Amino acid sequence: MQTDQLRALLAVVDGGTFEAAARRLHVTPSAVSQRIKALEHSLGQVVVRRGLPCEPTPAGEVLVRLARQQHLLEQEARAALEESAAPRELAVAVNADSLASWFRPILHEFAGWEGVVLRLHVEDEGHSHELLRAGTVLGAVTSNPVPVQGCSVERIGGMRYLPVATPELRDRFTRGRTVDWARMPVLRFNEHDEVQAGVLARHGVEREAMPPTHRIPSSEAFAEAVRAGLGWGALPQAQCAEELERGSLVRLGTRDHVDVPLHWQSWRLRSPLVDRLTDAIRAAAPAQRRTRDSAGPAR
Repeated sequence: MQTDQLRALLAVVDGGTFEAAARRLHVTPSAVSQRIKALEHSLGQVVVRRGLPCEPTPAGEVLVRLARQQHLLEQEARAALEESAAPRELAVAVNADSLASWFRPILHEFAGWEGVVLRLHVEDEGHSHELLRAGTVLGAVTSNPVPVQGCSVERIGGMRYLPVATPELRDRFTRGRTVDWARMPVLRFNEHDEVQAGVLARHGVEREAMPPTHRIPSSEAFAEAVRAGLGWGALPQAQCAEELERGSLVRLGTRDHVDVPLHWQSWRLRSPLVDRLTDAIRAAAPAQRRTRDSAGPAR
């Protein structure tokens, strides 16, 4: 595998076409095509699906990840030798609730890192795995403990979600000593959010009989919708603690909560920059909780 071949593959995948790759590399589309064909010939496998856009095959995904790792190491070497002032890129995937809460102090730490450019991808667990597999990101905060090939994984903590609502909404749907879970409007982050459905299932409300459900695909807007009384929702404990103390929000069911584990997956690569990022994430992540409760991916 030659460096110019791997760079051509990376440019094709990032640009989507051979023409875009040629512009990025300052060569002709024919030269890009020749490099890709030479790479495929040496491997005996197709690495790019020709289409609009061009996409890597499973074999191509492995090589794209290798190309990005190689590029990162080269950037670090040049920075150490002070040969280049080009910033090093850190591409990271993080779920929306983490970004809206405990991940924020890491942004302040990044502000003090010289020569580093942050590329954040806000994605759910399923897509973050695809980004890791394709080499688009070097690390991801995820609830999935199964490592992507070529990555290491470690448990870094967890987030506790509490089902909460405004007092007015709770009182409207109170039935005896409990709320009417089958009728009270509920919020959902997106199609992958199963946190509220898990709470409803424990109260005997099956998916086929879901109450009116609002879809709010933003952590900040989701919390604001709960505060507005649009419906009830499961919020991270840290995000609703002050409102619960003031009484502007109330907890639905004193024993109801959902604990979602958090894991950090990153390239299995000895890199000072990746190690520094991992240390920052370990320090900032919320404390782990010992619990048997789980409701799938964090938002």
